[in-house]
Amino acid sequence: MCYFPLKYVPIGVIVTCEVKTLSESIRAVDRALDVLLCFTRQVPELYMTQIAEQIGVHKSTVHRLLGTLEKKRFVERDPVTGAYRLGVRLLQMAYLTLEQNDLRRTAAPFLRRLWEQHKETIHLAVLDDVDVVFLDVIESQQRVKLAAAIGQRLPAFATASGKAILARMPDESVRHILKRGMPRYTQRTPDSPKAFFEDLGRVREWGFALDEQELEEGISAVAAPILDPTGQPIAAVAIAGPAYRLARERLLEIGPSILTTVRDIAQEIEMAADPQIHPSEDAPADAEAGM
Repeated sequence: MCYFPLKYVPIGVIVTCEVKTLSESIRAVDRALDVLLCFTRQVPELYMTQIAEQIGVHKSTVHRLLGTLEKKRFVERDPVTGAYRLGVRLLQMAYLTLEQNDLRRTAAPFLRRLWEQHKETIHLAVLDDVDVVFLDVIESQQRVKLAAAIGQRLPAFATASGKAILARMPDESVRHILKRGMPRYTQRTPDSPKAFFEDLGRVREWGFALDEQELEEGISAVAAPILDPTGQPIAAVAIAGPAYRLARERLLEIGPSILTTVRDIAQEIEMAADPQIHPSEDAPADAEAGM
């Protein structure tokens, strides 16, 4: 803080104090975001001490941050246990983001068509750091089905959606993700970069990826990437369900229909971005021929 009478302080000192104040404000925002990022699907509740240890900040600082976040309803505190969890304000913002998400809105009718064809759970997922995150989910109506939720995060390297996206990325980018860790979830989880790249070779050959109980015993999936006009992956569409219904033969049967779906979504995105690059379907043939 600056306590000098303003008329005695050189201009350079005033600027330095303003920059310092701005820097402190940015650091406070950064720390508040770190607090929110401590909460995960696996760890939905945390005590103040646990948060302080996780982000490496003194408890008094975390106490002030939590107080502000609680006041704004970004976190809430259990009155009995004293543990913190994410608040309703984040839920409201999440729904707002999803409603405004053009990819989710564009893909919705195509996902519904795919669901009507196969009656299994459908996912729309994007890559976020080393995980895939579900943007949309259409649940199977069969009695035995996969439990999934919008916003759920799963490790990319052990899922069909993740592999579908990673197969269209440069090898160096994939290696960087794999270096962050390849925990063994089941006996079928890829346990080395070499094994994973062999799997990606098959994905690149087929155009779609399989997850044969690699993340969870009894759950299998097949997925294909949605590509932008330059061939870069922007998301993936997957069908997932019990392994006894989705054996390899069935996954290979479903794969081509997912490829059709992702190509239709990609075309719809491209047309929405630049409708002039596609002639109107009702345009007369002689007009298209330039007559």
